[in-house]
Amino acid sequence: MVEQPKSVNAKAPLPRAMMGFDNIRRYRDPVSGNVIAKLLPGDYYVTREDEVLDTVLGSCVSACIRNPRTGVGGMNHFMLPHPRNENGSGGDTWNAVAGTATRYGSASMEQLINKILTAGGLRSDLEVKVFGGARVLAATTDVGEHNVIFVREFLKQEGLMVVSEDVGNTRPRHVQYFPATGRVRVKHLAGALSFTVVKQEASYSKTIDQQPDTGSIDLF
Repeated sequence: MVEQPKSVNAKAPLPRAMMGFDNIRRYRDPVSGNVIAKLLPGDYYVTREDEVLDTVLGSCVSACIRNPRTGVGGMNHFMLPHPRNENGSGGDTWNAVAGTATRYGSASMEQLINKILTAGGLRSDLEVKVFGGARVLAATTDVGEHNVIFVREFLKQEGLMVVSEDVGNTRPRHVQYFPATGRVRVKHLAGALSFTVVKQEASYSKTIDQQPDTGSIDLF
């Protein structure tokens, strides 16, 4: 007897998002039936539901963090560790004091971890995976490498171990994270898809420090 494919109700209501994450675009995949939360640059999202956290990364980095004991996990998406040019020197200042906007890694990492921990559990329970940081932008400074160095050092200082990573290289990545199980799917992009990501990220990079502290830019 041949098993029939499982029917999917694409119009089934979505589970309620945790407080503070109503701005994240979420939808039900019409094929798999999975609830997809789409993260853009500057976003972070935490859930206790069985959802798929989805993003596209060029030089940006995403940390995927979950607490297996509580079933709560999340992902962020940032381009720069810290604000640039805060000292008015006209050059990149990678050690500048972080702003509060989650488009910067320093604030994004803190808020992601704190939100997961407020749902219960200990810091030592957390499972961390890191993705992105490709060299895709034509610039003297390798933004992707700086992002990878930053996130590794941040996690080290927080006493958190990275159990898995896929970083560096020269190709953008499409990342899907399943916080309920810790599973991650990564696809390295090439051709027209890769060009689109690089073009949009280059545009975002030019404006990131001029954006207000709230909201995100609709890329990808």
